[in-house]
Amino acid sequence: MTTPLPGDFALTRIEGITGRLVAAGQALVGDAAPVQHAFVYVGYGMVVQAMPGGAEYIPIREASPVVQWSTGHIALTSEQRATIITEAGWLVSTPYSYLDYVSLGLAHFRIRPAWVRDFVADTGHMICSQLVDEVYLRAGVHLFDDGRLPGDVTPGDLWKLLNPKRVTSTDRDLWRLAYG
Repeated sequence: MTTPLPGDFALTRIEGITGRLVAAGQALVGDAAPVQHAFVYVGYGMVVQAMPGGAEYIPIREASPVVQWSTGHIALTSEQRATIITEAGWLVSTPYSYLDYVSLGLAHFRIRPAWVRDFVADTGHMICSQLVDEVYLRAGVHLFDDGRLPGDVTPGDLWKLLNPKRVTSTDRDLWRLAYG
């Protein structure tokens, strides 16, 4: 088992109907992966995760079982780790947004009216993978260099980032095609 460092993120499965719905949505937009959730480890056995009731700070033992950690995949300085932890704390209580899932689906089909793009870019609400992407961005770490807008990230995207050998060239080109 990998031992996470503060600032690392985890990818997990979600059981039940919610997990099946997220998995189906990810498959629909080309992000099929064995994970449906992400959270950030902030140290001392605690994580920050986006949930339907708002982003929360919980003990890791209460979180979904980890499928994969980012540990060893993304080089982070101690300053970046400290910033990720701090920024994750600032996002606790941030409301969840099911509409962001709709926007991610629309982006896949190249439907991106300005109001939808602006809604996703607004960090006043977010899903789990957006929270991970946002705290890394605030620490100066850009997880994706494929032209996507900030916030255009699913748990499947994070999984593909950590598992590039399992990703086809078609998968890599999806976001490039979506944004012309």
